[in-house]
Amino acid sequence: MTDSNTPDSGNESADAADSSGETTTEIDPVTLEVLRNQLEGVAEEMGRTLIRSAYSPNIKERRDCSTALFDARGRMIAQAEHIPVHLGAMPAAVDAIREHDPRPGDVFVLNDPFTGGTHLPDVTMVSPLAPAADAEEGGADPDEAIEIVGYAVSRAHHADVGGATPGSMPANSREIYQEGLRLPPTRLVADGEVREDVQALLLANVRNPRERRADLRAQLAANRRAETRLVALFDEHGRETVRAGFDAVIDYSRERIEREIEALPDGTYEATDVLEGDGVTDEDIEIAVTVTIDGTTIDVDFEGTAAQLEGNLNAPLAVATSAVYFVVRCLTDPEIPPNQGCYEPVTVRAPEGSLLDPRPPAAVVGGNVETSQRVTDVVFAALAAAAPDRVPAQGQGTMNNLTIGGRDGSFTYYETIGGGFGARPDRDGMDGVQVGMTNTLNTPIEALEAEYPLRVERYTLRPGSGGRGRFRGGLGLERSVTLETDATVSLLTERRRHGPQGVAGGEDGDPGKNLIDGESVPAKTTVDVEAGTTVTVLTPGGGGHGDPDGDEE
Repeated sequence: MTDSNTPDSGNESADAADSSGETTTEIDPVTLEVLRNQLEGVAEEMGRTLIRSAYSPNIKERRDCSTALFDARGRMIAQAEHIPVHLGAMPAAVDAIREHDPRPGDVFVLNDPFTGGTHLPDVTMVSPLAPAADAEEGGADPDEAIEIVGYAVSRAHHADVGGATPGSMPANSREIYQEGLRLPPTRLVADGEVREDVQALLLANVRNPRERRADLRAQLAANRRAETRLVALFDEHGRETVRAGFDAVIDYSRERIEREIEALPDGTYEATDVLEGDGVTDEDIEIAVTVTIDGTTIDVDFEGTAAQLEGNLNAPLAVATSAVYFVVRCLTDPEIPPNQGCYEPVTVRAPEGSLLDPRPPAAVVGGNVETSQRVTDVVFAALAAAAPDRVPAQGQGTMNNLTIGGRDGSFTYYETIGGGFGARPDRDGMDGVQVGMTNTLNTPIEALEAEYPLRVERYTLRPGSGGRGRFRGGLGLERSVTLETDATVSLLTERRRHGPQGVAGGEDGDPGKNLIDGESVPAKTTVDVEAGTTVTVLTPGGGGHGDPDGDEE
């Protein structure tokens, strides 16, 4: 179960002490607001550095990456608003690193879903931050100069990390070993120097190592940027003021989120939903949730969810936790600064050995991208009774993962394709957007065709795919791509059998469909194809909201 408690920051007194006995510095409201924005700016600047420095279109064009800043205790201080499924799971990565004696000058790399990761293509770098003492303090204390004051974290989806299929997103994996190179927390940089043996080992196990090397360098640059900016903040405000600001911004967000939760009606709310098979079975797989609101806390229990699967839709608990955090932020006030304070009033539990807390060596590559979407749907459904004016009809509920890779390892293209957003209580759903746990852009056609031996034949909205209602569900998309070389195609998708549900009398959105040369193929498919083959993905529309034939108010 994820749960944490943060001691008071000591804002009431300049000499108040925290739980470790250290005195804290009082932060006045103006300084707090300035620091909060500056700390968020550090995370955003990390993200911009990563995107601008990356080589692969998946990061530089689609922006499938996330960055965040943590304090020395492993609490998230600020995050860039990137990928929800990345960000809520990042604390687990920092916790894993802190168990491995991090030192100034180190950078750890990991992707192991059972040790702080999400799925193997998401490579995480964690850098201990130990800025030298600032000019105001004179640098007199050498111990202070090397003290770890926080962590910079970057997470990026690499277009290939090895495994059985190009792109490392197989639809048919049965154990994690088939999904790519698995990295527990490992020092990639020690004493400021890249460990060439570790990097060589990593690059020897991936396709297109030149691209992987460049993207790893981009992550290193992003983390270095965080330390540079933190030094500047220490110089501007003083070390103790900035560190006190870490506590203050967390307290600020926690107090605001608690007020929002307290405004929701206390009670216990339940819901179930299903995944459409796991690539091994076509049987529906149930996810069950019980959400309890009690005062200023929310408890989310997935007891009753299916046992872990033979296929790859298993999701580590950190992924399910990310989905829950996302829903809570949506139903409260999304403008609350996102940090550890937003998460502290929320507990998440799932039975060990279940679909949402699997044991190794379970396959998990689809859990991060597809099961996370269904967790979002089912928690929204449970909380609809508590906040009916804030919960939309179901959106497309899938990331529509399309991976195409050359069998010779020459290229790997990965895309998540947008679809319909569910209708809101007061307006139509949005058309052709990323929904739920993903927040990426699409790969522009010009960039796609310049980078890969692929040609986009069609990219358009699906007319009529949104569910009818007083307010219409958003429209899905149609994207057709023709291959100019022999390749392996993997499709990892959902909502091909059950369309996104409407609410309050609204009709369901149209389910999606996958086609290869015009022939329908299963939702989870990995197949070798020849040059000239056309792959078409039709994404689901969103559900409608309200009776389509009812009288308007």
